[in-house]
Amino acid sequence: MSVHAKRTAFQGASRPPREPLSGAGDLVSATEVAYPAPHHYHEGVGAPELESALADRPAAASLAVKVRLPFCRHACRFCASQCVPSHDSRQAEPYLSRLDREMVLARRRLSGLPPVSRLHWGGGTPAFLALDQMSDLFDRLDARLGLSAARDRDFSIELDPREADMLTLRHLQALGFNRLSLGVQELDSRVQQAINRIQPRALTEALVDEADRLGFRELTLSLMLGLPFQTPQGLADTLEQVLGMAPARIRLHRYDHRPERHLAQRAIHRDWLPDAATRRRLLTEARAHLDAAGYVHIGLGLFARRDDRLAQARASGNLGHGPLGFTQGPAGDLLGLGMGAHSRIGELWVRNADTLAGYEGALDASRLPTACGIRLTPDQQHHQATLEALLCSRSIDPATLSTGADLEALCTEGLVDLSGGRMALTAEGHWQLPRILEALAPPPGP
Repeated sequence: MSVHAKRTAFQGASRPPREPLSGAGDLVSATEVAYPAPHHYHEGVGAPELESALADRPAAASLAVKVRLPFCRHACRFCASQCVPSHDSRQAEPYLSRLDREMVLARRRLSGLPPVSRLHWGGGTPAFLALDQMSDLFDRLDARLGLSAARDRDFSIELDPREADMLTLRHLQALGFNRLSLGVQELDSRVQQAINRIQPRALTEALVDEADRLGFRELTLSLMLGLPFQTPQGLADTLEQVLGMAPARIRLHRYDHRPERHLAQRAIHRDWLPDAATRRRLLTEARAHLDAAGYVHIGLGLFARRDDRLAQARASGNLGHGPLGFTQGPAGDLLGLGMGAHSRIGELWVRNADTLAGYEGALDASRLPTACGIRLTPDQQHHQATLEALLCSRSIDPATLSTGADLEALCTEGLVDLSGGRMALTAEGHWQLPRILEALAPPPGP
């Protein structure tokens, strides 16, 4: 079905009731509400703890895998990721060899492992790799960990449309990937120039059409709010064009200007950025357009068509959330591979070394490259479960919360509803999760 036909069919279906749009609050990022948060991690938890956790896992328990490929040819000025700039894909060869070594070390600790049915490649941009390198990495993952060939597998990859073409998509589909996420950010030419990301609409649209023709199950297009010179009208124009491509999901990211931390952002002048009032209008504009188009807000800026699996999971109460984001069903454990990758094994959360030197040095010494982490206490596990319940079901039993939580104040602010013996997020409450989580007084980290 063509993109035009898909959108026509989607618009013709009945729509669910709309959520009220007050325009208050700001776009909440996953990092902002993450628990455990980065400051909870410490160097007292490292490779030995991860090795023990892997060895203690039930042999039949499923394990998701995320591979981080940090290389990137383009220096986008909004970037907050720790990337490795390069123009030659062959420079990734030593890194790919270390990834293989990391797989071997991790697999040695596992007593057993069913075929991996959830796989994600993120970046940087994975399309930095040449096609033969993609094949080699995929084959190594299959040889070391065992990849599922089931039709319901969930193999996703993030792509920069400037780095991919029709052959890239055909190659990925042949390997077994069935989900794509394409970064759009903005289609306004002035904004694109300011962030050093020239990406014509036709470039993205051609990939969307090809992905649809190849039968990719789900396509996500990502936009960013708060970029330099971004205006509500310009964003509205971008949204209309993106909605015309009829993606299954649309993700809204928030630009946070921190040039003292992210070198690339130093090329963006602070006075180019929209003020707080305009940022709120940008979010209101985005929510209004997506709501009018019939998209359901899954959470944390992720919107999905109501025929999407995540929208159906949310409606049926089967939505999960973990380090890979929202999932259909429980998120489960995650093994992260690569520089700066995160893993979650039971109550253990760890992060790999976030520099190439640290990552490669550990593996050259035949050690897992774990740099820091935390083992959650029972109280911390409870708080983490509370957060996921709020994200997925948007309601919890208030009796399970700390007695110090001022729920009445949250109710007065219109962020929660305390009727029916539950504490339920209001439509606006989800957009102010940081305020709610602060009031719930999480247990202190170590």
